[in-house]
Order: sequence, then structure tokens, then C-alpha cells
Amino acid sequence: MMNIKGAIFRFSSFLFLFILLFAFACATPSWFPIKKGTPSKAKTKELVDKEVVIIDKEEYVKVYNPKASGEGNQPHYLYIPVNEYLAKKETFTSLSYRKAELKKEPASPTQPSLSSPLAGDQFVITSPKSSSPGLKKKVVVTHFDDRTLQADETFGDWIAERLIKEMDRRSQGVLFVDYQMVKEFLENRGIPVADLETANALRLLNEVFGIQALVLGHLAGPYTFVTKGDREREETASAIIKIEMKLIDTLTGRNLKNLEATNPILATKVQGFFSEEKARVKAIDVTLSNLIGPLSRELDSLDWFCRIAKIDGEDVYLNAGKLTGIKVGDIMEVFRPEKPGERGEIKGKIRISTCFGIDASIGNLIQGKSPEVDDILRLAKHEGT
Repeated sequence: MMNIKGAIFRFSSFLFLFILLFAFACATPSWFPIKKGTPSKAKTKELVDKEVVIIDKEEYVKVYNPKASGEGNQPHYLYIPVNEYLAKKETFTSLSYRKAELKKEPASPTQPSLSSPLAGDQFVITSPKSSSPGLKKKVVVTHFDDRTLQADETFGDWIAERLIKEMDRRSQGVLFVDYQMVKEFLENRGIPVADLETANALRLLNEVFGIQALVLGHLAGPYTFVTKGDREREETASAIIKIEMKLIDTLTGRNLKNLEATNPILATKVQGFFSEEKARVKAIDVTLSNLIGPLSRELDSLDWFCRIAKIDGEDVYLNAGKLTGIKVGDIMEVFRPEKPGERGEIKGKIRISTCFGIDASIGNLIQGKSPEVDDILRLAKHEGT
């Protein structure tokens, strides 16, 4: 009799422990060490200062190509799958690391000559301004088509960089994406620079990098007029240049605005040593100053939006994040355009749960229908932290 009671007791105890362990496994708290988190949360800390892009629903980290400075036509950047990057991250040079190194270099007080454009890498995205209100729009400025007569001098890329720096100084709501990186990305997909304005190229710029506007430019000049003196310091020079710009909406493909300006030649008159080079710089500065205001107003008038780049279970990945100004807790409205470039009806809302990389984020549906890849999102409520 005692053996039967003992067996019943042991069986009851075993059953109780089994039920307890089962219930504990189903409700393991987030702090318990053996609980496996979602892949996105596990990677967020490792990628917090890296540039992550989502291409064809796969996550990649953008790194510098160590072979770019060697022989051959090597791209400046490589896109490494996230899992591969995390497994071998010591072997890659990420943008954030190079950026920190470059910031240590003292800035040169001298102004480069126009025949020698600025050397070194342009950062992928210019540094954000903490005082900037709202969300920032991503813009890419191409190297301007150069129509100068001097075959040994190039002005287009130098003037584009000068425009970016001045716009970045004045504008509070724009992030400039590196043109070289965009060019290499498109070329790797078989899209030449000449096809930048095609629907396919604009769609890729918008979906992958979140670029909202494309700025293309053309130059005529600068042409210089020199009056020689008896001595070099008596030489007088003036210059004139015409700059044309075109602003294209990547969502609709529409040409938003054509801008052009030419400097008054008398405003560039310079006498003395290096008068010809100084006159050219003056001509460019005066002409750009007449274009920056109208261009800034056009960019400010654009409505901000981003896209869904990937969906993984309940996690919705966006091609915009912290650098753009998105914060955890922000509410986004989801739209599905009925036709290319159209806003469409609101199909739901998501709340931002995580920011990862330097400019990507993850949200979760809180209202409405399930979102789809390439849906458009606009800010509904800026309540993040």
C-alpha cells in the first residue's frame, strides 16, 4: 500500500514539475538569459553606427573597398550582407571608422584651385544639425556636366561639392547622399550614369537609399578675360560662368524646377597675382549664391516620406531612421500608391520600435491593414524619444 502511495506521490510531483516548467518556458521574461531575441534586436547594437541599406529585401552594410586605391577600375564601396559583416567585422573598414579618422585631420585654411578639385572621399551623408526641426529629406547632387573649353581642367565635380557644402550650411532639412556611391551602385546593376533620369534608376534611388530628389547640373564656363600689365601684379582678370540646374522628384519622375544663373562680369574683376584663378572662384561663388536660395525653397516645399524596404514577421523595416530624424515612438501612416507617384489611401499606421544603423528603423503595425514592401510612409505624429 505504501509503495502505491509513494508511486502516486512521485508521479504527481513529476507532473506538477512538468506543468510548471512548461508554463515557465512559454512565459520566459525578456531578462532571462536563455531567451532568444529577434534577429533585428540582436543586431541593433552592433550596427548602431554603420550604414545599413536594404536591397531586394536583404540587409547590407556599406564598407570601403580596400582595393579601390589600387590599379583597375574598382568601386569605392562594397555592400556586405549583415551576417557576413558581423562574422568578420574586424576585416572591414566601415564608414563610421573612416569618418572618425578624417575628422582628426586639420582643416586647411587655403582654398583649392579650380583645376585641382577637392581630394578625398565625400561622406555618404553630411553631418546632421541637431537644431533642425522635422524630418530631413535625402537629396543627391550629380557632378555637373562640364562644357568648358579647357580640356585639362574640370569644374563640374568641384562645383557640385561646393554647392553641397553651401546648401548644407544654410539648409536645416536636407541630407546629401554621396553621388559616387550612387553612381557605383547603379553601374553595378547595369544602369549607366546617362540613364539617371529613367524611371528604373529613380525607383532604385528612392527604394534603396530613400532619396527624394535628384539635382542635375550643366556648366558653360567659366570663361576668363585677362588684361596684361607690365608686371605680373598689374594683371587684371574677370570671369563669367553660366550654371543650369534641374530638380527631379524620384517618386513621380517629374521635373520639379529648372534653375539657371549667370554672374555679372564686373563683380569678378581681380588684379594681381593669380588674378585669373581668383576671378573664376568669384564667378562661381556669385553664381551659386543666386541659385542656392531658389533651390532650398524647392527642396523645402517637398513632402517628406520614406518607404518600407522589408517585412520580417511583425517587424516592418524602413529606409529612414535616426539620421533622418525618426525617433522611437513616432507614428507613421502607411499608403499604397494606386499609380506611380500617387499618394493613395491610408491603409494603416505603424509605431517605430527601433532605430538601427545610422539611418534605418523598424516599426510595428498598430492599426489597419498589413503593410507591404514599397508602401509609402509619412509622419502622422512625432512623439518619439
